[in-house]
Amino acid sequence: MAQSLELLLIQFLMPDNDARRQAEDQIKRLSKDPQVVPALVHHLRTAKTPNVRQLSAVLLRKKITGHWAKLTPQLRQLVKQSLIDSITLEHSPPVRRASANVVSIIAKYAVPTGEWPDLLPFLFQCSQSVQEDHREVALILFSSLTETIGNSFRPHFADLQSLLLKSLQDETSTRVRVAALKAVGSFLEFTHDEAEVIKFREFIPSILNVSRQCLASGDEDVAVIAFEIFDELIESPAPLLGESVRSIVQFSLEVCSSANLESSTRHQAVQIISWLAKYKFNSLKKHKLIIPILQVMCPLLAESTNRDEDDDLAPDRAAAEVIDTMALNLPKHVFPPVFEFASLSSKNVNPKFREASVTSLGIISEGCSDLMKSKLEPVLLIVLGALGDPEQMVRGAASFAMGQFAEYLQPEICDHYENVIPCLLSALEDTSDEVKEKSYYALAAFCENMGEEILPFLEPLMGKLLAALQSSPRNLQETCMSAIGSVASAAEKAFIPYAEKVLELMKHFMVLSNDEDLRSRARATELVGIVAMSVGRTGMEPILPPFIEAAINGYGLEFSELREYTHGFLSNVAEILDDGFTQYLPHVVPLAFSSCNLDDGSAVDVDDSDEDDNIHGFGGVSSDDEAHDEPRVRNISIRTGVLDEKAAATQALGLFALHTKSAYAPYLEESLKILIRHSTYFHEDVRLQAITSLKHILTAAQEVYQVNYLEGAAKAKEVLDSVMNIYIKTMTEDDDKEVVAQACMSVADIMKELPYITVEPYMPRIVDATLLLLREDAVCQQVESDSEIDDDDTAHDEVLMDAVSDLLPAFAKAMGSNFAPIFSTLFDPLMRFAKASRPSQDRTMVVACLAEVAQDMGAPISGYVDALMPLVLKELASSEATNRRNAAFCAGELCKNGGDSALKYYADVLRCLYPLFGESEPDDAVRDNAAGAVARMIMVRPDVVPLNQVLPVFLKVLPLKEDHEESMVVYSCVCNLVLTSNSQMLSLVPELVNLFAQVAVSPIETPEVKAQIGRGFSHLLSLYGNQMQALLENLSPTHANALAAIVPKS
Repeated sequence: MAQSLELLLIQFLMPDNDARRQAEDQIKRLSKDPQVVPALVHHLRTAKTPNVRQLSAVLLRKKITGHWAKLTPQLRQLVKQSLIDSITLEHSPPVRRASANVVSIIAKYAVPTGEWPDLLPFLFQCSQSVQEDHREVALILFSSLTETIGNSFRPHFADLQSLLLKSLQDETSTRVRVAALKAVGSFLEFTHDEAEVIKFREFIPSILNVSRQCLASGDEDVAVIAFEIFDELIESPAPLLGESVRSIVQFSLEVCSSANLESSTRHQAVQIISWLAKYKFNSLKKHKLIIPILQVMCPLLAESTNRDEDDDLAPDRAAAEVIDTMALNLPKHVFPPVFEFASLSSKNVNPKFREASVTSLGIISEGCSDLMKSKLEPVLLIVLGALGDPEQMVRGAASFAMGQFAEYLQPEICDHYENVIPCLLSALEDTSDEVKEKSYYALAAFCENMGEEILPFLEPLMGKLLAALQSSPRNLQETCMSAIGSVASAAEKAFIPYAEKVLELMKHFMVLSNDEDLRSRARATELVGIVAMSVGRTGMEPILPPFIEAAINGYGLEFSELREYTHGFLSNVAEILDDGFTQYLPHVVPLAFSSCNLDDGSAVDVDDSDEDDNIHGFGGVSSDDEAHDEPRVRNISIRTGVLDEKAAATQALGLFALHTKSAYAPYLEESLKILIRHSTYFHEDVRLQAITSLKHILTAAQEVYQVNYLEGAAKAKEVLDSVMNIYIKTMTEDDDKEVVAQACMSVADIMKELPYITVEPYMPRIVDATLLLLREDAVCQQVESDSEIDDDDTAHDEVLMDAVSDLLPAFAKAMGSNFAPIFSTLFDPLMRFAKASRPSQDRTMVVACLAEVAQDMGAPISGYVDALMPLVLKELASSEATNRRNAAFCAGELCKNGGDSALKYYADVLRCLYPLFGESEPDDAVRDNAAGAVARMIMVRPDVVPLNQVLPVFLKVLPLKEDHEESMVVYSCVCNLVLTSNSQMLSLVPELVNLFAQVAVSPIETPEVKAQIGRGFSHLLSLYGNQMQALLENLSPTHANALAAIVPKS
């Protein structure tokens, strides 16, 4: 075989393709015989040309696995010795490397069984050799052996680390240093022990030296190994300490600033910064690296991208990701330098820098939202200025930034509508379609959060949007429809004059069936649902059937986005029609079931074909550096369209049940099964909708099962059991804060709606879950990113803690004073959020929660007055209106329910409330709550309140302007003083008559409040009779008639 094989190997290397193919077939046939192994070994050692020797080693690597077990011990020894000889005696580097690859394959089988005890000693000996070739090949082998027999190295780890460090510093050989760098990368991938990883920190200076040398000599592909090593170090549990972080960042910044390097190399450098920003952001802060990073990243946004190259590797794209991550994790430190960059660059003559200026502000608007809200005017000045820039790229970036602002800087951004909307209206007429598209997006995001402020702009907005809808290309029509939807939501009933025209145009879109038009059809379907919400049931019910029919027909077109929007449209229709939607249930519930039961849509392809047949020419002689022993995962894809569709269908089931109630009975059981399944779905968007919909299903179940009391009660209890068990499990075990927040809100709603006796069995577990969340120990509150969290950057989610804090008032409302023992266990964990070091929104959350607890728990709150009053008095002077408002409400409730414990604070409370009644208080809701607090104090202890000083100030701020939830308590207080003929109150009759008239004419106040006022006014008439005539004549006829109408008839 040896002789014929040698000829075939020579023939295989010929340029003649036919000869090569014939040789390949013959070699394949011979390779089935185990004797091919000694034959290949023979040629590896004796063939005259290096090419033949290298090809022998490549073939040996491919065939040895299948034949090793069939070889005699003598043959195995021959193979091992020949390979060692080849590594030490061979002159050709490619042959040595190919032989080393065979060694790593054999070692996988021979070392663990003790068949090759002298391999590791041989490698250590090689690594100390004076010959550069031997040192290099030993390191190459250490690299490849780590993948196959890494565990065998464990006893020698310390020696290996010393060897690697020494080799990285080899002064005589670049090849040895490069091989050492590769070996360090291999070892780090294999090493998971923290103590072992920490040792590698000592290597960082040497790694950086080798990488810099490689970059200088043009070996970028070797230099990037350093980034792979840093990646492993960053993601390891062992902390990267001190100077190592600084030197890694400096090196990475050098690389990503070097425009002469390959995009992929620079991208790897940016990626390291990105990972540090994500996982070790407090290290960046501690070592003052934030500004140096931003000084490189912000200018990278201005680097021109060659659109032919892979966009994901573009420096500006990668830099944007870093800035975004840093803004999310370190907002206070990121905003000032980025704002400074944006301010300076906005005036730069280079349009790429003007583009980067507004892009940077758009990028940080999510992470730095609070800081940007406080600096909105100068920020908007830059972006609105850029919307009028002569260069298209700058205008496009500015419209992108406006869209980001509209999404993340709410509600403050809407206060600037008078400046923003005219600029966006102008941008809608831009010559560039890209600018137009981004401007529609910005307009959609901006108008979505507006209310009646949009009305003055309604005519010009709808004029432009309707014109564009009829004359633009498809992609612009789609974003234009989004903008019209937002305008309709904001304008509500004022949109009705435009609804007919919009709906008429949508009929055309809702019958499109070509693949390229289905996205437009989806947007149109969504828009009809939004317009229907604005118009309302009366206007829509007669004209809806053809739209519903078109939506149901569209479902059959197998386009996930269209199906998603169809579920959204049908959900809106259910909300408008309420019980009138029942007739559609048989047609639409099966569609929602179908989407909910879709295959999850994750696909993994494994390539496990026989690689000898698969790779032309045995993988090519030159490609001999990797052994493909494992099947390869070719691609992993998740069809996100299916996720969105499932989420929309899950939401639809809940809304169908909520609005049709008992008529939903036939679908209840199947819906519940789906929602239970979706409550643990892998993606949080679907879980969120399932958690929301379970509450609606419970509402429907209560209606369905109350008909047949005995049998129904058991079934209703079964549904309640399922729902409550899911909610409690979600609160403690789900890893998404928004999903947990929704579970908390649903539990709070259930407690308010159902009799306490029904929810009592679940209380111990609900309280335990609440306690876990208040202590920030639930699964969703475990911070994975950076172990060095400090109090300065509070990591909890405002939405989550607001939801958790709503549970306590729900308990108090359900249990009354019986809540006291439970409250005592929750009080201290809750008060952690009221510390001075916490953000103001945390403190006001606590104060609002305590106010509501005091309101419903009653007298037991007296035991907490001393602990709470200092906080409340301090919050009354907060710079935030919400904090002052909640503090005023809380002060009143503590005085009302705190008994004697609160009495000593009356003077302090009145002193701190006084400024809220003056001209300096800009917020009407704060003033209304201050009036409510004073009213409660007077009603509980009028003898302790100096009425002669308080009442003139109190009456001056009435009637209430905004918070009409305070109406009953405020006007009851006024009328009680009148009805008891309080002398201080009766000295203010003219003010009282004027106040009573304004309340009587108000369209907002309830009949109960007006009846109360009527009794007070009637008492004044009985006391003063004809003297009242002059006061009444001063009133307008409208006011006088309204007062007369509320006087009790008897």
